[in-house]
Amino acid sequence: MRVAVIDNTEVSSLGQVGVALREADAEIQVFRAWAGEALPDGSYHDALVVLGGEQNALADDTHPYLPDLARLMRRMGQADKAVLGICLGGQLMARAWGGANHLGTAPEFGWQRIGLTAEGRRDPVLSVLAQDFLSFQWHKDTFTLPAGAVHLAENPAASNQCFRIGRASYAMQFHFEASRPVIEDWNRLFPETAERIRPGWLADYPAMAAEKGPEADAAGLAIARAWVSLI
Repeated sequence: MRVAVIDNTEVSSLGQVGVALREADAEIQVFRAWAGEALPDGSYHDALVVLGGEQNALADDTHPYLPDLARLMRRMGQADKAVLGICLGGQLMARAWGGANHLGTAPEFGWQRIGLTAEGRRDPVLSVLAQDFLSFQWHKDTFTLPAGAVHLAENPAASNQCFRIGRASYAMQFHFEASRPVIEDWNRLFPETAERIRPGWLADYPAMAAEKGPEADAAGLAIARAWVSLI
């Protein structure tokens, strides 16, 4: 099992996805696209993971590789390979398949509850969860569903939280990969940003992590394992 991972920013983490891939003894290759490393062509790898980033999905002027990355995501999906887009990666998945990106219209931060649609409750990946679940959010943008996409999850802030297109291409707006250790790294690296978005976040974090972290961590690992099983 050969998996390509695209980093879109200097600070990235596979989190729960990395746990599931290591459990499956996957060969993981990371491509630092944000730093100018060439993208893979999609022929060698069995699956593709596209992580988040601070840029938006239309930021071709500052990140000129984004159109090629969107084309790679579509090409691998059309080849029936498993493709996973998380946050920015999910927004790029929407772009890749003809959806629209809406910038700055759907801000969310922190652990938020997400509901499954009827299709989500039947989906090979999201059906491992209860009807609703907790996951971490950190985004401002959202997207429309491409033609042919199956709408899997929603919440009041962003109705399109997850879709599947084809057999195993998944766009997930929420950071299900972000276990508490990942979030604690973000707190350490980006304290001013977190406090600007949600004043009092750092002081309130320990209590919130104790209350919400176990459920979110369990849901994230279940999603990761279910997606990896489709590779």
